[in-house]
Amino acid sequence: MRKPALPARLFPFSLAILSASLLSACADAPAANSLQTPDGAAQSAPAAAAQPMASLTAQPSESFEDWRASFRSQALASGIDAQVFDRAFAGVTPDPAVVNADRSQPEFTRPVWEYLAGAVSTARIRNGQSKLAQNAEVLQRIDGRYAVDAEAVVAIWGMESNFGSQMGDKNVIRSLATLAYEGRRPDFAQSQLISALQIIQHGDVPPSYMIGSWAGAMGQTQFIPTTYSQYAVDFDGDGRRDIWRSSADALASTANYLQASGWKPGQSWGFEVRLPASFDYAQADMNLRKPIGEWLSLGVQPINGRLPGSPQASASLLLPAGYRGPAFLVLDNFRAILKYNNSTSYALAVGLLSDSFKGSGHIEGSWPLEDRPLSRSERIALQEGLVARGYPLGNPDGIIGANTRQAIRAFQQSLGWPADGYPTPALLARLKPGN
Repeated sequence: MRKPALPARLFPFSLAILSASLLSACADAPAANSLQTPDGAAQSAPAAAAQPMASLTAQPSESFEDWRASFRSQALASGIDAQVFDRAFAGVTPDPAVVNADRSQPEFTRPVWEYLAGAVSTARIRNGQSKLAQNAEVLQRIDGRYAVDAEAVVAIWGMESNFGSQMGDKNVIRSLATLAYEGRRPDFAQSQLISALQIIQHGDVPPSYMIGSWAGAMGQTQFIPTTYSQYAVDFDGDGRRDIWRSSADALASTANYLQASGWKPGQSWGFEVRLPASFDYAQADMNLRKPIGEWLSLGVQPINGRLPGSPQASASLLLPAGYRGPAFLVLDNFRAILKYNNSTSYALAVGLLSDSFKGSGHIEGSWPLEDRPLSRSERIALQEGLVARGYPLGNPDGIIGANTRQAIRAFQQSLGWPADGYPTPALLARLKPGN
């Protein structure tokens, strides 16, 4: 992709995502937000993730009124009209529920197979097929302009807001003001708040209609304000980019974002594969890309015997539950979905859901049901055990990211185990002192 400044939806919204399992991440930096995606990938902008986080228990050193006065000066200096600011902030006070959500650190999480079962449910598949039929004309025009598959756009619509029925009920200005005042990443929240005020000033939506998640993700496809400002479009031609009330605008905005993220027309997101018995599982790394033909030469085979793409297409091997679970080759469109939500489980759900609309999307491989996900404290203990054995991975934080996976693979290799980089209770047991 021409890399967007920020992911479309920085924070999770659906209950399935709020409780989903922490299984992988793109980096071992501290999570940008306290809520985790199914595989633990922080839903964050690269720049935002690099910002230091405030203490979870730190209290603001000034009153909300003093902060608002200071921020008002900053907003006006950035071009926000005083009347727009005052109208948006009328009656706004900090929201304790937002603070609690921002500071939450869930101890237990769901396994990826449970997450997928909820995300790609029979009801959601049927509802999505109905939405595809109902919106066929506008989706055809969206595809004509952005060259993004309608099924993928509708799958994201379903994942983000259950096709527009669950957009959140929080006042976005209040949520972002709360996070800017006493959240863990105030600078990031302030930048989103400025962008939200710019949206109001532009006339796209009045403050009363700007609702979303506790973290400021908005509308039917849950854009954060800066992503909205860059990628939201007025597709229905009414002069407003209304991702709240116009499904045409919301769907076209999503397609615009996916196109900018490097979506390749006519290419699959990926497909399930079967691995040979002697396979080197250390190659299951999203940072490792090979042409599909090269994977085939290593004995990797499509599960149904058919190759849904060119042998020259670049792909990575994904093992969402380790070497004992299903395996997938994922392509550039999978990575485009990751730009929307930096979670491999989320991207896998979107891909499977979009395929399910067309009658496929079934997983043939079996899940290792006995491998329960490690709790947050167990993940930290695993990281501490790896550090104690000399494997550098950064500060133990409970996020199983790229550095931690590399350390896990090295330790697995020292044990003679398949080096899939997947954290399990058995691996944690081997890291305990005396083992």
